[in-house]
Amino acid sequence: MGQWKAHDHKFHRRIYLSSTSLSRGERMVEETSETVSDQKPHAVCIPFPLQGHINPMLQLAKLLHHSGFHITFVNTARNHLRLLNSRPGPSGLPGFRFETVPDELLSASGDVAKDMASLCESTSRNCSVALRSLVAKLQERSVALPELAPPVTCVVADGVMTCAAGAAEELGVPLVLQWAIGVGAISASAHLDTLVDRGLIPLQESQLTNGHLERTTVDFIPGMKGIRLKDLPTLLRATSCDDIFFKFVRQENIGAFKASAVILNTLDALEPDVIEGLRKIYKNVLPVGPLHLAITRAIPRSSPLHSIGSSLWREEPECLPWLSSKAAASVIYVNYGSLAVMSPQQLIEFAWGLANSGSHFLWIIREDLVTGDAAVLPSEFAEEVKERGLLAGWCPQEEVLGHPAVGGFLTHCGWNSTVESLAAGVPMICWPFGADQQTNCWFSCGRWGVGVEMGADAERGEVEKLVREVMAGDKGKAMRSKAAYWKSLAEDAVSPTGSSTMNFKKLVNEILLSKAL
Repeated sequence: MGQWKAHDHKFHRRIYLSSTSLSRGERMVEETSETVSDQKPHAVCIPFPLQGHINPMLQLAKLLHHSGFHITFVNTARNHLRLLNSRPGPSGLPGFRFETVPDELLSASGDVAKDMASLCESTSRNCSVALRSLVAKLQERSVALPELAPPVTCVVADGVMTCAAGAAEELGVPLVLQWAIGVGAISASAHLDTLVDRGLIPLQESQLTNGHLERTTVDFIPGMKGIRLKDLPTLLRATSCDDIFFKFVRQENIGAFKASAVILNTLDALEPDVIEGLRKIYKNVLPVGPLHLAITRAIPRSSPLHSIGSSLWREEPECLPWLSSKAAASVIYVNYGSLAVMSPQQLIEFAWGLANSGSHFLWIIREDLVTGDAAVLPSEFAEEVKERGLLAGWCPQEEVLGHPAVGGFLTHCGWNSTVESLAAGVPMICWPFGADQQTNCWFSCGRWGVGVEMGADAERGEVEKLVREVMAGDKGKAMRSKAAYWKSLAEDAVSPTGSSTMNFKKLVNEILLSKAL
């Protein structure tokens, strides 16, 4: 049988190398001379070092910059190099600068995505000192070179980077946390101790595979009555209180109480009961999303802020003209996100399921998607779908989901993908992989009525059936109608008087611009 490598298609991966030197732990952007007022606020933005967390933090940073803030965005050295290589153009702008921390603070290999347990452990152990040192350096620089940057006035950190609290406390400035995951998963994690008190976790090893997760429901998390243990974040599936993820979640829950506000990339109308429950736990819980829509509404297309990309992969925009050649709502878009992996056999099952569905499809296959081997597909598959399918290594997802030709999304249910699909009015086939994705799937398929869940094995017959159902079946039509409803509410939320716009103004005026704590 002939074989076809999934990346041997007409799109060739192009790498644009930056001339920026890579000094460990130092800034990696060109200096741009600028005059800075002493009164200009300065936000230090610190994402968790994974693609799905960098995206929303960079979106928030752009909105803050557009609102008059000087921005320092903190990356690991490796991630920042990937950002530079993924898109040609400026790596910083006047008033928007990048700093880096050494990779080894987070992962011995430098590739944090490969070992999540190690990443969580290293973040807990190393980041507080590193971030205090970095912020102190920025403060010293503002005194020595005031023309380059004003003093730091606030710290905006990822919801699982509460290690930044020490840096904010030492300067006496507000700490704000931005959660990059779904609100349901945040709430479930916030109820960790209640889950323990009620004997639901830790689990016995046998309970992970004997159907216990599917049979056991939880009824005390606000807005999530009847959710199964299976649908809670996978980080909560601990078999011991000494589990690395268990300890990490508990630590971050405690750290969140130090924040002056908690920012959510969602809208009030999407999970009102869950959000209200969180407001009884943390102070100033502010939904300000969907952030990508807020940027579209607030920042002119001519702004150079749009030149700063957030993708760690080289996007292949050539897929957009291909979509434009297809009829409205005729293409199923398939993307498993930045971390999910599968076996070679699962890849084959997805391939023939898509081929047998008869639908046009745009299929994103990352170079590291398949475990063990390169992504290899049979030549018979290539022949079967040559008029209907297009493969790419990565793509500009917001534009793809917003394209009129896209009628469905086969997704891993990461929160960025979920909220972008809702905002675009696109129904979903849900194949959750881990972290918060099972919880996002539960909301999408149940509460919001925009998704249908696929089994973990991803057998070709089920793939074919669900693609047909979503793209042309009665259930797909009903899901598309519900998706259009949520799209309308998302657009309302980021309108000039919308709830997310008002929450963002509160964030800026009442919290980030507040006097030193």
